[in-house]
Amino acid sequence: MQLYRTDEITEVADTSPIFVGNVTKKEMVTDENPGLLRVNLVTFHDGARNKLHHHEVDQVLVVTTGSGIVANEIDELSVSPGDVILIPAGERHWHGAQSGQDFAHLSVLTPGAMTIDE
Repeated sequence: MQLYRTDEITEVADTSPIFVGNVTKKEMVTDENPGLLRVNLVTFHDGARNKLHHHEVDQVLVVTTGSGIVANEIDELSVSPGDVILIPAGERHWHGAQSGQDFAHLSVLTPGAMTIDE
């Protein structure tokens, strides 16, 4: 058993090419050990978002703060704290903050690749 305390994990700017705008991340649980889940607390500041992409594995998003959008090629969902979104492996999608808002979620994935689609 391992305990991870959110307030003890350093928040860092994430300048990955998948993001548009100011995004920060706390790596809560990493995939350093084979088979371990990856859990990141991702904060999208002032309307920031990610680009259309997909994962080789299912992804679960747990909204923690703010107003956000989770969208695929057909639907666009407005989400708020407490919402849980399951994104199946291979589904092209994007997520981020509503315009003028900050938005944070926990991203939960098993190890696997991600591909930017746009």
